[in-house]
Amino acid sequence: MSQKEKKTVLPFLLQIKYWGIKLVKFILGVNLLILLGLLVIDALTSYIIRDKIYTDIKALPQREYALVLGTAKFYSKDVINEYYKYRLDTATQLIKNDKVDKLLVSGDNKTPYYNEPKTMTNDLKKMGVSSQRIKQDYAGYTTFDSMLRAKLVYKLPPFTIVSQKFHCERALLIAKFRDIDAICYAAKYPEGAYQVRLREILARGGMLFNLLFGKMPETLEDVPSK
Repeated sequence: MSQKEKKTVLPFLLQIKYWGIKLVKFILGVNLLILLGLLVIDALTSYIIRDKIYTDIKALPQREYALVLGTAKFYSKDVINEYYKYRLDTATQLIKNDKVDKLLVSGDNKTPYYNEPKTMTNDLKKMGVSSQRIKQDYAGYTTFDSMLRAKLVYKLPPFTIVSQKFHCERALLIAKFRDIDAICYAAKYPEGAYQVRLREILARGGMLFNLLFGKMPETLEDVPSK
């Protein structure tokens, strides 16, 4: 490379390096702000609804319905999802202690091969809950959908949510902003399942977006099982 070419190319390369560093710093700064924002949303969610969560069944008010929020029964083939197990244990406990009369089991059923409400119903019956006490919401595709459909489709009176504490907190904030009278009886939290809690931080950011922009459930019909 001639001296003349070097004088032309080197300043150009220095400019690329300069703006490259600027871009990296900008991206890191934006990501840091997003992370801080998510952490603030997470902390505020837990704080705002702190008085709506119960862990002592004796202190829990009696309500007609419990809304059992769905999840997959298995992590993988033949490996039970403890989130699922503990939610059903808790729902059964509420029925047996006369803290609720009926259960609305709400979950995903977008295909004939995946049916959270049907699976929950079958297992609850095996655990001693009569079918007359169980109602299914087959279009609870998200927590947001389940909460709003409980009010708008099934017209539930004040009800108790059954899920793990971190999940209840998000559901209860949705309830607070959408004028839904709900409390939570927290199910046991599986040991060592920290990755789910981390995903919850992201989910709360999405929840705030939905609340701010007036999102509605995917459907307000009483969807049959597939």
